[in-house]
Amino acid sequence: MKTLGIIGGTAPESTIEYYRLIISSYRDQKRDGSYPPIIINSIDMKRMLDLIGAHELAGVTDYLLGEVKKLARAGADLGLLASNTPHIVFEDLRRRSPIPLVSIVEATCEAVKALRLKKVGLFGTRFTMQGQFYPEVFSRQGIALIVPGVDDQNYIHDKYMSEFVNGIFLPETREHLLTIVDRLKEKEGIQGLILGGTELPLILRDVLDRGIPFLDTTRIHAERAVAQMLA
Repeated sequence: MKTLGIIGGTAPESTIEYYRLIISSYRDQKRDGSYPPIIINSIDMKRMLDLIGAHELAGVTDYLLGEVKKLARAGADLGLLASNTPHIVFEDLRRRSPIPLVSIVEATCEAVKALRLKKVGLFGTRFTMQGQFYPEVFSRQGIALIVPGVDDQNYIHDKYMSEFVNGIFLPETREHLLTIVDRLKEKEGIQGLILGGTELPLILRDVLDRGIPFLDTTRIHAERAVAQMLA
């Protein structure tokens, strides 16, 4: 049994969800009454986002590497970043990490591929929607990623930073997000939507009336991590 290390706090609400989902997935598979060994390092989200916003990606990598090393020293055998946004430096971080890291992007790509989808929408922070870390992985599998227009990206990002990371999930925000989904489905023909922000499933969970699957990256990532813990 491997011990999982989590870089959390990015944001706290989704870190709580990761913990719940990992325990649930583990117990579904083990069915012996046991619980998984987990170490959580809750870091300073503002420090990380300030570095990303200033395009100081080397600084982001160095910061996260220091926090991953803390997990390794605490006894973690593998780790994950409990957020999509810091995956902007995932490849550099993985090369330097003292423990194996589980990629949320690679796990999500495999989930999309399993559903045989070829064109999917992507919601997340501005850093995720405008970054190349999702397209680089998905393009290798021939899967097209569609992001909202600039105004809709600004809306999603602003709500993410002012509401979601603070645990605020309003009905009117949910409805506006679903309007953006409908627009992408009608104009771009998306076959699914990646909830590429680990707080997004908390406001867009259980959407069954849009005719396309919503891919919960938090759940996908948590389940992949459990699979590797048990491997």
